[in-house]
Amino acid sequence: MPDPRFIGLVHALRSSAEAALGELGSPVLTRLARDGVLARSTAERSLSLLDMLAEKTLGHLDPTERDALHAARRELQGRLAALAASDVAAEDPSPSADGS
Repeated sequence: MPDPRFIGLVHALRSSAEAALGELGSPVLTRLARDGVLARSTAERSLSLLDMLAEKTLGHLDPTERDALHAARRELQGRLAALAASDVAAEDPSPSADGS
């Protein structure tokens, strides 16, 4: 049976990271914005904590806990990768397609 405290921890870390990335549906976005904490480093720190949880709990989670943890990690990895790709595209000094 899944431990609700573990699921709550995974959701809290994911929610914090999503808020830091500007996810409008995140319940902590307003507080983080007010406190000036919206930053990629916050999301990366949350992902790092989720990675550590996955490492430390390997083989000790029930399927619901494992699925919640891995889904949170995949979502944040994808969001951070997309953000990094958009940063690279924004910094690309190559000429635009119209030749200007």
